Amino acid sequence: MSTTAPDVPAGPPPARPPADPLRRAALLSTAVLVPLVVVLLVLVNVLGRDAADDVASGPAEISGATADPRGDLPPVPVDTPDVTPAADLACPVLMGQLPLEIAGETSRLVDSDTPFAYAWGDPPVVLVCGVAPPAGYVVGGPQTFLINGVEWFVDTTDPAVSAWTTVDRNVPVQVRVPSTTDSAIPTALGPVISTALPYVEPVPAPAD
Repeated sequence: MSTTAPDVPAGPPPARPPADPLRRAALLSTAVLVPLVVVLLVLVNVLGRDAADDVASGPAEISGATADPRGDLPPVPVDTPDVTPAADLACPVLMGQLPLEIAGETSRLVDSDTPFAYAWGDPPVVLVCGVAPPAGYVVGGPQTFLINGVEWFVDTTDPAVSAWTTVDRNVPVQVRVPSTTDSAIPTALGPVISTALPYVEPVPAPAD
C-alpha cells in the first residue's frame, strides 16, 4: 500500500532586492543630460558657423575722404561792423540756426572779424547779422517787401549787388545778393530769421 506525502504549504515569494538609489539617480541624470548635450551641440554648431561667416566677410571697407559739408570753395572775405551789445546777445541765436544748404546752395567758409557772417554758393550770397539800420528806409516805401514773415528793405543802388536788410527785427540782418542771382536765399531765410530774432515795429531810418 502506497503512502501519499502530505501537502507542504507554500511559503511567501522571495523578496526582491531593494532598489539601488544611486543607480536610479544615475538614470535620471542621463535622461536629463543627453537632451541638454544635444541642444548644446546644435547651438555650438550654429554659432560657430555664424562666427566663421563673420570672419570670412571681414570688416566693411571704408574708402574715400569725408565730404566737407561747407564745400571746397575758398573762404569769402566779409566786412563786418563792430559788434554792438544787442548783436552780441541776439546774433548767436540766428547763426546757430542757419542751414548748411539753402535754396540749392551750399554754405562756404567766410573770413571776417566777427563770427556773425555767413555765405552760400558761388558767386556768394553773404549774410551779416548786426548791421546798421539801412539808410533811406521809409516805412511802407516802395523798396520794402514782406516775405515769409520778415520785412526787408532792398537797396539796389549797387548794380553788382542787391542789399536786403531786415527792418522789423531787434537787430538788423543784411543779405547781399549778386545781381546774377535771384532772391531765393533771402526768401528762404525768412522763417529762420523770424524764429531766431524777435519782431520789433519798423521805424524810419535816422535823418542824415
